[in-house]
Amino acid sequence: MRRVIVRRSSIHGKGVFAMRPLAAGERVLEYKGEIMAWREAVRRHRREGVAGHTFLFGLSDGRVIDGSRGGNSARWLNHACEPNCETIEDAGRIFIHTLRPIEAGEELFIEYLLTVDDPVDDDIRRQYACRCAAPGCRQSMLADAA
Repeated sequence: MRRVIVRRSSIHGKGVFAMRPLAAGERVLEYKGEIMAWREAVRRHRREGVAGHTFLFGLSDGRVIDGSRGGNSARWLNHACEPNCETIEDAGRIFIHTLRPIEAGEELFIEYLLTVDDPVDDDIRRQYACRCAAPGCRQSMLADAA
């Protein structure tokens, strides 16, 4: 039986939802896509991307996984300030693991902790505003929401 499905999310656009109960610590997905240098990913995003929206996932070695090219359902994971999943990097691959038990039908979330090169102004804050509505919501998907 499939573990997850992508469908419309009340948080934002599409989301990833559990099809069955998931145990705490369970590996649910791998974030897949084209792996490239960070500079190439930025150039591509400037040419083809939408401001405030990206499927880029940075790796610790400076490369990026572009989920918009050859990606899978993991690219639809939404952000939450109090996520129920985490990302774990292993040998240049990103895996999504549950942080706690998740019920069938529940949406899966990770904390994006995004960074931007430009100074954070009101426009950037609007582009990266958080919609999770968690009690401890930081109001931003940025790592440094100051």
